[in-house]
Order: sequence, then C-alpha cells, then structure tokens
Amino acid sequence: MSFQQGLSGLNTTSKSLEVIGNNIANANTYGAKGSRAEFSDMYASALNGAGTNQIGIGVSLSSVAQQFTQGNITATENPMDLAINGGGFFQVSDASGGLSYSRNGQFKINSDGYIVNNGGLQLMGYMADNNGVIQPGQATALRLPTAGIEPNPSSEINLEFNLDSREEVTPPATPLIDFTNADTYAQATEMTVYDAKGQSVALSYYFQKTGTDTWNVYVTANGESIAGTSGDPQPVTTLSFDPTGSTFTSTNNTLDVPATVDDDGVETLAISGIDLGFDGSTQYGSAFSVTDLSQDGYAAGSLRGITVDGTGVVMARYTNGQTKPAGQVQLANFRNAQGLQPIGGNGWRLTYASGDPIVGVPGSGAFGALQAGALEESNVDLTGELVNMITAQRNYQANAQTIKTLDQVMQTLVNLR
Repeated sequence: MSFQQGLSGLNTTSKSLEVIGNNIANANTYGAKGSRAEFSDMYASALNGAGTNQIGIGVSLSSVAQQFTQGNITATENPMDLAINGGGFFQVSDASGGLSYSRNGQFKINSDGYIVNNGGLQLMGYMADNNGVIQPGQATALRLPTAGIEPNPSSEINLEFNLDSREEVTPPATPLIDFTNADTYAQATEMTVYDAKGQSVALSYYFQKTGTDTWNVYVTANGESIAGTSGDPQPVTTLSFDPTGSTFTSTNNTLDVPATVDDDGVETLAISGIDLGFDGSTQYGSAFSVTDLSQDGYAAGSLRGITVDGTGVVMARYTNGQTKPAGQVQLANFRNAQGLQPIGGNGWRLTYASGDPIVGVPGSGAFGALQAGALEESNVDLTGELVNMITAQRNYQANAQTIKTLDQVMQTLVNLR
C-alpha cells in the first residue's frame, strides 16, 4: 500500500469540497451556473506489462464541468431585468470591443444611454433606424435614442357610431345650425387632431337629421366652423343611409382644417387633405353611441422609458403615448457551452473548445425567448449540494484513514527486531 492513493484522495476530495463551496456561495447569484467535480482513476503501467493484477495509484481531478441547465425564472417588476427562457447567452462588450457572454440579465442605462450590466459592459444587438426599422447585420452596443419623437400631422380620421333613426328631422332654419343651441342638431361628439407642429386642434362633430335616412355632418375646429362662415356654417358632408340603416354613402371624404386660435391663444396651423371616413357607422333604432374615434396624428414627445418583448425588441416609449423600436437584443449560443472559460462577474469567454458563437435573435431557432421584468436564478440545488458536502467530508475522512493505517503498518515494520 502506498501513501499516494490516500494523498491523491485527500487532494481531489478537497477540490470537490471547493467546487461544492463555490456552488453554495453562488446559490443566490442570478445567472450563475453550478459546477461538478469529475474524477478519473490513475494507473502506473510499465511497457509490456501484463496489467491483469495491476493496482491503481489513486485518483485525479479530470474536470470541473459547468452545468448549463435552466434556472428558475423569478419576477422582479424591473423592466430592465431580462431573463432568457431557453438556450443562449447575452453578448456584452467592454470598452475595447472584447466580447463576453452572460446569463445574468441585470441591465441598466448608463449616462451615455447604453444598456449595460453591473460591470459596465454594454449589451449587444441590432440598432433601429430613425423610422424604427431594425437593421440586422453586425451587432453593436445597444443605445437608446436621446432625441424625442417628431410630431406627426393628422392625415386620416375615422368615426364609427350609430345614429338614432328615431330622431326627429330638424326643421330648416337660417342659419342651418346654431352650435350653441342643441335644438338645431341631434347629437355631437369630439376628438383631437394635430397640426405639423404637433399642436392640438379640438374638432367637434355635429349630426343633424335633415330627412329620412339623411344626416348633415358639421365640424368645428377650436369652436369655429371649418365650412361656410361663422354666421352661416355649412355641412362638411352628408350621410345617406339605406332603408336598413346598415350602409351609407357620403358626399365628401376629405376634411380641410383651417388655421385657428385655441383657448390659450395659440395659433394652430392649417391641416389640409385629411381623409375622412365613417367606416362601420350605422343608423339603427337605438340610442346614439360612438364606438370608435381614431386619427393618426400625434404631438412631439420625449423618451419616457423602454420595454423589451419576447423577441428582444427594445421598444422606446414616449411621453405622447407613441412607441418605436430602438433596437433588438442579439443572443449567442455554442456547440459546447462547457468549453467556455469562466471569467467572473457572471461572465464567460469563448475558447477553442467551445467553438465560435452562433448568433440569432430571441425566440428563433434554438434560442430561448426573453422575459422582461424577470431574472434567471442560479441553477444550484442547495439541498443536493449540502448532501454532496456530507459525502465529500466522509470521503476525506476515509482517505485520511488509509494514510493513518499505512503509517501504522510502516511503524510496525520499523519496530521489527
């Protein structure tokens, strides 16, 4: 019996305890992956040796293999926290452009607008152009836009409503309508449109029944009629319904809003050529109701925050209620993830053993989907590690006992007379 067997057992069991201790220490580290100590036996063989009765000379540590199984997903309510539910790694870049890979999705926005992790490494992905179109190709550091979103003048309006067929016909009068007298029209509703500067213009719509199945529609902008004159308002269009009240024709489908002055004395710009639609409108024997008011204009807005969807698209949210893609997160995967080199800080670097990265967007191919407002917990099974620690402790004691026994045998030999 040799001291080498027991000594190698002590060394490898000590390494196993180190691995177990590191796993336990990172049980609460987001994105951390547990490791496993893997051993192999050792034999000393002579050239041309028979080897049938060969006795091993101990054990060696073959590898410390990382276990890239999925960790539990836990909600954090922080929109900048990202969890990968499935395969893939976040790609992060340092100041020199060196790439590393991580499963920890604790990201933040730095002072320059870049999305970074706690180590200051920048998240990589595809940027979007000024129109919000993702530009796939070479991945770059994702950076949120600093400029606000430009205003968009209204160019389309659609109203969907039901006009009450039971309404009485409004008797002819001069002027045709008095906006301050509800007896001269049946119903009214309002909406807001926007000029080229993003200034709001309040449009009011007045519906006046002029005959069986026939209605005049009047429109005011900031209280002023947009057709005719203030003393003699004219309808902008006339709706004629069929006897069933389900379909209609209109005499005009274009709206020209003149320049006006709002209640605060602000001069608004003229808005010309707005497409006016009443799709889905009806005339049934039920109370007047508006089921949809839509228009495509909006005011200028500044960046309020971001959201990230399951495919990694980073949506910028603006104060005017608009959203626009700012970029898309790119993930990387490896044929041999266990070949990655751990570098600390919840990161890994590629090696020859891992192979080159395979890149793609979340939710495509073998890549997992992203979950915003959540993080991936460590995949360490704390209960299992504690049991493994007990086992490793017993193995250490047993190997120490073999050394002690050999020492006693040798002492007996030395004491022979």
